[in-house]
Amino acid sequence: WPGLHALFGTTYDDIPRRYDDIFRVEKSDKAYEEIVELSGFGLAPIKAEGASIVYDSTSQGPTSRFTNVVYGLGFIETRESVEDNQYKGRATQRTRALARSMSVTKETVHANIFNRAFNAQYLGSDGKPLIATDHPTLGGTQSNRLAVDADLSEASLEDALIQIRTAKDRRGLPINLTGAKLVVPPGEAFNAKRILGSTGQNDTANNAINAMKSMGMLPGGVIDWVYLTDPDAWFIVTDVDQGLISFQRRALEFAKDGDFDTDNFKHKATERYVPGWADWRAVFGTPGA
Repeated sequence: WPGLHALFGTTYDDIPRRYDDIFRVEKSDKAYEEIVELSGFGLAPIKAEGASIVYDSTSQGPTSRFTNVVYGLGFIETRESVEDNQYKGRATQRTRALARSMSVTKETVHANIFNRAFNAQYLGSDGKPLIATDHPTLGGTQSNRLAVDADLSEASLEDALIQIRTAKDRRGLPINLTGAKLVVPPGEAFNAKRILGSTGQNDTANNAINAMKSMGMLPGGVIDWVYLTDPDAWFIVTDVDQGLISFQRRALEFAKDGDFDTDNFKHKATERYVPGWADWRAVFGTPGA
């Protein structure tokens, strides 16, 4: 390319990584990992004098399987292009572009857990999408979706936090579940910051405190994730134990080799991982109004 001054389009700054702020990252040493839900015990009944104790038992619930997947991409350079290259930085730019593609892929794969959270074609181990109004349990169905879908506002956020605080386990007993962080698309980032950050009640002249801020709700703050595809959907990630998990089977690897017949140089990157969820109580949300 005689007279070429510069190349562009492959060296943009990377978007900050977010998936490991949302998912708990764990190492995997198998083709797949499984997590089994167990029920606890029910309420204890009154024991009459001289009567036998009532015995209860735990039971096995759904089993969540996480099957590791390989993601890979590469590029080819001819030997002649390498020999004749006047622009020594081009190979470095291609390598950086490859690394960026792998990073964006990983964020996209993880974000798709949220993008498909309401989609009945992507089901969890209980036969329901991640966010549903009718997750089956031993104590009846339970919901991690707003009863009436709503856009992000102070009122709808409070409704979701109340729903989280009144969550129950598989046997229908109350659990100590709290909202940890709010996950929104970029278009809701400013709105979310105003709702959580204002000293007084948001968007009103009432002389009232911002109850969520005063009570220390959502200590993890706001995460605006550019990989979310629905501009109206928003989510609260909770502090549940076996919730959103990202199993890492093999870290990102780069490799290169020459082809004997063509003299081409092949460069590739591969990584093996799988994100998913075991306990749907990890996320509460709504697709918006």
